[in-house]
Amino acid sequence: MATCPECDAEINVDEDDLDEMEVGDPWNCDACGSSLRVAGLDPLEFDGDEEDDEDEEEEDEAEDDEAEDDDVDDDDDEDDDKDGGGDWDE
Repeated sequence: MATCPECDAEINVDEDDLDEMEVGDPWNCDACGSSLRVAGLDPLEFDGDEEDDEDEEEEDEAEDDEAEDDDVDDDDDEDDDKDGGGDWDE
């Protein structure tokens, strides 16, 4: 039996699942819902899933960049409207 590194709850693993487990396999804590990774098999140990944390941070940064790009594009459109629609020679 192992414990969750996030909430210290006991993690019960079925014998069949244990036989198929490998170090690095993903696992979810039933008690707190944390994403974990198998850190060791004998004894069974889990670590927090840092890979998921990094993915979430990258997604947040990408969303922030997109929001900033949208703001810049909106400002450019407003400037064009103030100029009377651009330079047109008729």
